[in-house]
Amino acid sequence: MTGPSTGPTGLLVVDKEPGWTSHDVVARVRSLFEQRRVGHAGTLDPDATGVLLVGLGRVTRLLQFLTRLGKEYTCEVVLGTATDTLDASGSVTGEWDMAGVTLEQARAAAASLTGTIEQVPPMVSAVKVGGRRLHELHRMGVEVERPARTVRVTRFDLEPTEQQGALRAHVACSSGTYVRTLAADLGQALGGGAHLRDLRRTRVGSFGEDEAVPVASLEPASLRSPAEALRDLDRVTVDPATAGLVSRGRPLDRVPLGATGEGPWAVLDPTGRLLAVYEATASDAIRPAVVLASR
Repeated sequence: MTGPSTGPTGLLVVDKEPGWTSHDVVARVRSLFEQRRVGHAGTLDPDATGVLLVGLGRVTRLLQFLTRLGKEYTCEVVLGTATDTLDASGSVTGEWDMAGVTLEQARAAAASLTGTIEQVPPMVSAVKVGGRRLHELHRMGVEVERPARTVRVTRFDLEPTEQQGALRAHVACSSGTYVRTLAADLGQALGGGAHLRDLRRTRVGSFGEDEAVPVASLEPASLRSPAEALRDLDRVTVDPATAGLVSRGRPLDRVPLGATGEGPWAVLDPTGRLLAVYEATASDAIRPAVVLASR
């Protein structure tokens, strides 16, 4: 979104309720905070709940770094029924008798879907193929080939529930992982089909559901500073003279700054104010990706 920001700047950690789209949340935040520059870091489906990071004002320029953070979810996987959306909102496309599947078998199949894996995006996703978003094609009744993507699943734990054939799942994964696809792939690995229900995002990076605020309870005090928004990035604090160079978007030498690792780095002034985000280059120089402070 273009144009100057006339409202507040900051990050909201929202606990999205079911029935709301991520766009609904953004629209409500625009109204509540009288700020037209609002965006989110990672869509949640209408039926899903949980942590949605929403940026206001200049923090919208930082959402690209929040979108990259790993995520955690809880959900239920229902064995024996597949749907066209891979979740409970879709139409049934297949049924199998999977009453004989044991918890041990399901956990072994989940283990095979853990680590670095290839995953095909679902037709209801926002991924573009041939210039069209998949969910638009799905609504038209069109299914197309989708190239697989490499994702990383670091946790796919299963627990029994009171309902036979339904398993409680805890998932930790990289950005870009589709949990509904994990559920469907689990069903296939067990010789049948499955779909997902009751998806809840419990964490984005270090921002957990214990910090999240329902939309109805949002207030100015809910806003977090730009520096807090990037608390998961490595940090570099610069002296006032170097802060002047940062505000003008100058490259910096990473060695005297102590900018270790691969980056990106949140660059702060001595008071803790976020000045910019810098990224690595092929040399010892680091260069600005986003500059918030200017002179």
